[in-house]
Amino acid sequence: MARILFIYSTVDGHTLEICERLRQIAEQAGHEAVLTELSARSVPELNDCDRVVIGASIRYGKHRPEVARFINDNVSALEAMPSAFFSVNAVARKPEKRAPDTNPYVKKFLRQITWQPPLIEIFGGKIEYPKYGFWDKTMIRFIMWMTNGPTDPESIVDFTDWEQVDAFGDRIAQT
Repeated sequence: MARILFIYSTVDGHTLEICERLRQIAEQAGHEAVLTELSARSVPELNDCDRVVIGASIRYGKHRPEVARFINDNVSALEAMPSAFFSVNAVARKPEKRAPDTNPYVKKFLRQITWQPPLIEIFGGKIEYPKYGFWDKTMIRFIMWMTNGPTDPESIVDFTDWEQVDAFGDRIAQT
């Protein structure tokens, strides 16, 4: 069985939740699965894995800069093994925005990196208004208002299609 490294970049923790679910699926299939965070201070090593999955969230229309930097710095290693990428964003709450060619953030991101992941998935994110500070809450509510999303400042809305996550996990485990 394979050693699968799940690398995640998250702002509020939802990408980590998705990675934890993917790890469970991989482990149930008999693989060793390891989670590691990618941040400005922490850069994962790819030497000790057989497969890699990179998951990144969107905030204000962009993935964090360290995600593209990590990918571009490690493109040879990523291309040399089975690999996958997933993005988590609120735009993907709409099913028609869950494909690499229809999600504006992923389309833009794929133009910024030299790696073209063989497996790409896009998941709806999660909005947790009570968790946000004043500025984030105000900006996210405004964006949601403009795009006909939820704006109740006390609401928590998970747009993630967990069956989609499970199906992606199955594909990773079978690669």
